[in-house]
Amino acid sequence: MSGPSVREGPGRAERLGRGLENTLLAAVLFAMIGLAAAQVVIRSAFDGGLAWADEALRLLVLWAAMLGAVAASRDNVHLRIDLLSRFLPGAWRRLAAVLVDLFAAGVCVVLAWYSWRFVAESREFGDQVFGNLPAWTFQAILPAAFALIAYRYLAGLHKHFRPPVPAAGSGPA
Repeated sequence: MSGPSVREGPGRAERLGRGLENTLLAAVLFAMIGLAAAQVVIRSAFDGGLAWADEALRLLVLWAAMLGAVAASRDNVHLRIDLLSRFLPGAWRRLAAVLVDLFAAGVCVVLAWYSWRFVAESREFGDQVFGNLPAWTFQAILPAAFALIAYRYLAGLHKHFRPPVPAAGSGPA
């Protein structure tokens, strides 16, 4: 009896990562919508509100945006302005896709680096949220997300060199 193949390992890791990302994104969105709705009801019904809710909502929006960007890079459904590649022949189209992905990865590496410095300075200065919690723990999503997006662009470069898969039913009979 042989052990699991090398091919099975990344599949499980990919599924686990996808599940974790989806769960985190859903939890953040649910918390954001629930907290915003609660804040509206409390303000309307009781002429008050939760003092910490606005700060929490800003942080939840940051997390939702970054987790959404990570998910978009995972599924390759991010925003693209890709007019030129429609007119390029196959080999040139692949080269353009590689260059675009390398550029995007480079931008994400720079953003990860500067957001890492921002978080480090926030930690050094002792910035706080919600009165007494360190802000850097909530801001750490920035360098983590940008680094993960850069990794995904770089790790996906090999896909541009695969031969195109024919559509179902278009092969020889």
